[in-house]
Amino acid sequence: MSGAALPAVFVSHGSPMHAIEPGAAREAWRSLAREIGRPRAILVASAHWETPAPALTASARPETIHDFYGFPRALYEIAYPAPGAPEVAERAAALLRAAGFSAALDRSRGLDHGAWAPLLHMYPEADVPVLELSVQSALGPRHHLALGAALAALAHEGVLIVGSGHLTHNLAERTDGPPLAYVREFQSWVRQRIESRELAALAAYRARTPHGVRAHPTEEHFLPLFVALGAAGPAYRATRLYAGIETGSLAMDAYRFDAA
Repeated sequence: MSGAALPAVFVSHGSPMHAIEPGAAREAWRSLAREIGRPRAILVASAHWETPAPALTASARPETIHDFYGFPRALYEIAYPAPGAPEVAERAAALLRAAGFSAALDRSRGLDHGAWAPLLHMYPEADVPVLELSVQSALGPRHHLALGAALAALAHEGVLIVGSGHLTHNLAERTDGPPLAYVREFQSWVRQRIESRELAALAAYRARTPHGVRAHPTEEHFLPLFVALGAAGPAYRATRLYAGIETGSLAMDAYRFDAA
């Protein structure tokens, strides 16, 4: 299958509670899915799967992983029974290897909430095959831009590439008060770099903005953004779909990246 490229997408998946509570973020995800239509498969680069080298889920029937604790029972009863996509995993692994990456296939791992929490609202019928790509937190943004670029051909083959993480992710600074000033400043800085396609500056965010390390004490939740950006190609057109801030420190930005 080859044709017009699907966009690449980045979503801030937020608290698992988005799965059972109404909110503007999940309405934005639903609207996005309506715009895109039904893809052949969905590849999710999830902040909640970290491995030393790239890995892809290749189970035909991935289980729903409830990778969180201390939440209401209703969350643990949710199942997202989407089929897996072993053949897409094989294709993705081949693309990564051709680009010089190692690529392992994990035939037992299921879908963590970085994948199923947004997909529960985007494709509630759970009838689109889903696979996950792991992130490598020690290897940084440039590595993930290259991962996304290596997978860009999938967008021409009916595969929706989704980066699922967070625009900011400092859980220690969550508050019941208004959004923290640095969160808004970082949010604006990232948007400017994205819209002007300054990817080298964005990849160096920890040095280029005083708020980079504070916004992301660890990098795993920011790296899926770079996978989506890499997959969209260097001349992408960016559309910010949502920009709410939750619990003071969690920017929930969502972006759509259309290839030129």
